[in-house]
Amino acid sequence: MNVVPRTPRHRALLSAKIKERALAEGFDKVGIVPAAPLDSERERLEEWLRRGFHGEMQWMARDVERRIDPRELLPSARSVVVVALNYYTPHEHECDPANGKISRYAWGDDYHDVVGSKLRALLHWIKEQWPEAEGKPCVDAQPTMDKAWAVRAGLGWIGKHSNVITREYGSWVFLGELLLNLELEYDTKQVEDHCGSCTLCIDACPTGAITEPRVVDANRCISYVTIELRDDRLPRDVAINQQGWLYGCDVCQDVCPWNRFEKPTTEVRFEPRVGATSLELTDVLELTHDAYVERFRRSPIKRAKLSGLQRNARALALLRDAGKENSAQHVPPDDVEWKGR
Repeated sequence: MNVVPRTPRHRALLSAKIKERALAEGFDKVGIVPAAPLDSERERLEEWLRRGFHGEMQWMARDVERRIDPRELLPSARSVVVVALNYYTPHEHECDPANGKISRYAWGDDYHDVVGSKLRALLHWIKEQWPEAEGKPCVDAQPTMDKAWAVRAGLGWIGKHSNVITREYGSWVFLGELLLNLELEYDTKQVEDHCGSCTLCIDACPTGAITEPRVVDANRCISYVTIELRDDRLPRDVAINQQGWLYGCDVCQDVCPWNRFEKPTTEVRFEPRVGATSLELTDVLELTHDAYVERFRRSPIKRAKLSGLQRNARALALLRDAGKENSAQHVPPDDVEWKGR
């Protein structure tokens, strides 16, 4: 669809209205940048892939061009509206060896649904105001480089744990984008890196997955292994350092000084479901497929699939029953099988 040319003043007004509406939809931060290729990020992505740090996430390697250039997703794209949504809730994990800990992001409803619904509502409003508008919401499931766009739009900087850190909410934010065919006024000021000499996240990682500042080897990352890995067994070096994590891991974010500035989210859908901060291992191991589907409907936890969740639970139960959980004095022998049977 042809887009009506606008003066700089009109573009500024249009951008201001879109930002105001994005905040009204519940987003906590918003920025707008041109839909130009992420050429400066391409080299880092390709080097990360070359080193095999993406593990078995082969889709990361297949969609490089689409990740770099938003026009591969929306040919008419001229602008990228980048949003951040705070998901922090003031609850803590239970320190009970009978339970497996769940990453904070997965305590409530699936962020794909929550962020996606807000972006679709924003796009609907934009089309009502400007009928010539075309757009495409992107929430992680689409091949977009969410963190790179957030940095370009001035929402935050990449911490040494590789997550985006915002001054207002720390790293407890979900990211998303709305590609638009409208030419807008753009944010040009990026946030400086405020990590300084701090290496708390690198030092705290139980498996040494943060190989250098801002570089994570997924093969050694508890989050990747417990969520994305489809093998029937956990890598031994990860399993013996699981530290009670059943689904995901928050260690690098929990120790980040910038997360002292967290604020409770206003999005009620991110509040923990009953028993969602941790799950009893016995309950997980006894789940049937139907019970699993019902219990984790609209939950991010369904990403691991029942087989993966039960595999993780067995690994935790093995350590617990052997009396070795949280003990660095004993390493189980190499022939121990960290898998679901």
